[in-house]
Amino acid sequence: MRRLMEFYQFFWMFESHAQQRLAWEDAAQARIARARAEAQAAAQLRAMLTANPSGALGHGRLNDRAALERSGLL
Repeated sequence: MRRLMEFYQFFWMFESHAQQRLAWEDAAQARIARARAEAQAAAQLRAMLTANPSGALGHGRLNDRAALERSGLL
């Protein structure tokens, strides 16, 4: 019986190492996805501020000269 348990533990060790490697790969992919999402959010924020630099979302216009002058960008 002891020999059987040693055999089982030996192969379970390989399985647990394989699962650990999969977890590391998943974590790496999650970090990449998070970095992409943060970059996309930052790009979207820059695009929103470029389109409406006055900060009054909903009332702005693209290339509104008066808003650009009030915000000090012109």
